[in-house]
Amino acid sequence: MTHVAHARFYAPGLQPEPGRLVVLSPDEAAHLAQVLRLRAGDAVRVFDGAGVEFAATIETAGRTAVSVRLIDQIPARPEPRVRLTLAQAVLKGEAFDQVVRDATMAGVRAIRPVLTSLSTPRAGAGTPIRRLERWRRVAIASAKQCGRATLPAIDEPIDLGAWFARDHSDVRLILAEPASAAAVPGSLAALRDHPAPPSASLLVGPEGGWTGEETATALGRGVVPLTLGSLTLRADAAAVVAVSALFTAWDAW
Repeated sequence: MTHVAHARFYAPGLQPEPGRLVVLSPDEAAHLAQVLRLRAGDAVRVFDGAGVEFAATIETAGRTAVSVRLIDQIPARPEPRVRLTLAQAVLKGEAFDQVVRDATMAGVRAIRPVLTSLSTPRAGAGTPIRRLERWRRVAIASAKQCGRATLPAIDEPIDLGAWFARDHSDVRLILAEPASAAAVPGSLAALRDHPAPPSASLLVGPEGGWTGEETATALGRGVVPLTLGSLTLRADAAAVVAVSALFTAWDAW
């Protein structure tokens, strides 16, 4: 028997019934059989992306067709107690993939791509549907790796104005660049003085940062500015640093 510790596979719509036979998707089947080279009888785990995870045993394993039998439900790892939405400006190239990967591992509940004045995707970045499919695949791979059983919701990109109208989180924050800290002061220390909110959203800008008009609009909508000190972070690194800092400040784990 091949031994791969806790190999995990995504099975949406999983019915939590021990003994049930579950057929994996072609992509997951190919990864199991062709990449990991697992065989019938090997132990695996499957999760549905909504917090349900099972220990399972491979029943049949073809190159593109795999079925597993559910054995015992496994308690999912706890989610952060603050439901945090990351509203990230669309970045160029594959930088947004990295944001999705890290934010999934960090525990955000949703990722909302937003289009800003300085975040227009370069030509050849793919159609919106293909980009969305890729981001969701990245999130699945990240959840499989880190042991998370819940996937963040990811939507198609919308413009910043539409996001302001649709988001109804209890607390809304915008990450401000160090150069603008004097104009829009704010820090994590202030957040520690208040109880952790049930839900929150964090706006993180593109490579070129926020325009003055975008910042003014956010402040006018009641969005609270947040700074992380004097260092300038890469656009694809700023989000995970800010998310981790917020969860720590709120003692959300």
